[in-house]
Amino acid sequence: MSQTLVLQSHTHPLPVKWLENCIQSVKSWAKQNKFDYQCIGDELFDYVPNTLLEKTRKQPVIATDLARLKLIQEYLKKNYSTVIWCDADFLIFAPDRFKLPQDRYAVGREVWIQQSEKQKLSAYIKVHNAFMMFRRGNSFLDFYTDTAERLLTLNNGPMPAQFIGPKLLTAIHNIAQCPVLETAGMLSPPVIKDMAEHAGAALDLFHHHSPQPIAAANLCSSLYQRGETSESEIERCIQYLQHF
Repeated sequence: MSQTLVLQSHTHPLPVKWLENCIQSVKSWAKQNKFDYQCIGDELFDYVPNTLLEKTRKQPVIATDLARLKLIQEYLKKNYSTVIWCDADFLIFAPDRFKLPQDRYAVGREVWIQQSEKQKLSAYIKVHNAFMMFRRGNSFLDFYTDTAERLLTLNNGPMPAQFIGPKLLTAIHNIAQCPVLETAGMLSPPVIKDMAEHAGAALDLFHHHSPQPIAAANLCSSLYQRGETSESEIERCIQYLQHF
């Protein structure tokens, strides 16, 4: 058994075909590095208290953001010295360049390109939890988990989908400067559309603000479900990345 575990979670059957490319890319990367791999289904929600499951019933993505942290905690206490989380829509397209850092933990880099109401493109530099790595003995995981659970417990109003995920993580990062794996990126719809066409202003801005070339990326299936990207655009984006 390896000392490193890669975790993912997704439903069966997959809602869209292109997700299989993402999942297989993570499995292949894990195998290439001789890491253990495990996929968790709906039992992931077993790690969230019932009161918080009810509170997030209409926003299950918030529950999964807490559940993944608790799941990672459990495996670090058991058999593994390093646990990695990758979202189901996380594509590792350059596995030879996707290397774990030496840090005790790391999160992903989000360079979010968005168009304003005036049709101007802007870049927002954040961090994300679509990729996370934690080593046994790190000081951050317990703090992040406790903070996320406490905020969910105290909140009695509406919550954005990224409440305890990228929003909380970025707020902490802006103060604490968390270790970031710069090659673990995230693509917004304008960048996905430009990659599908192999060029564009959003793609240029993404490259300009990215600290280094990415080797993996979250493809934002939640925004695909809202119709902000099409299946064809994501499939052509994947083809572009695989030849990047």
